[in-house]
Amino acid sequence: MIRIICVGKIKEKYFVSAIKEYMKRLSRYTKIDVVEIPDESNAEKAVKIEGDKILDKIKKDEYVIAMDIGGNMISSLDFSKKINTLFNTTSKITFVIGGSYGLSGEVKKRSNYQLSFSKMTFPHQLFRVILLEQIYRAYKINNNETYHK
Repeated sequence: MIRIICVGKIKEKYFVSAIKEYMKRLSRYTKIDVVEIPDESNAEKAVKIEGDKILDKIKKDEYVIAMDIGGNMISSLDFSKKINTLFNTTSKITFVIGGSYGLSGEVKKRSNYQLSFSKMTFPHQLFRVILLEQIYRAYKINNNETYHK
């Protein structure tokens, strides 16, 4: 099972459509769950409050991958291998996407791995689509199925 804990709601219809499409495609391979944490408007307190809410949603037995701009950058092929290897030792992988102000140090400490898709900053709504696409791509690779490059 894959869980994605993310800060903020998806508002734009085109992002909602893309997310639904990748969730549908992924349902063929795994159970996937998305947990949304409300984003905070107070910039000074947002990281701490959002971080506490994220940590409340994480269980002890979960392997947590924090999506962080300072994390490890790997190829899609290596990402697929990582997911495949992890599922040999755990039944649940949880990805965490922070809000506009990033992830708290406590969330990063709780994570088992920190992953970056780029040194660039992406809006969290778009990034959720990108993450789902990469998870879907990983399943296609791991099942030796064709998928565009």
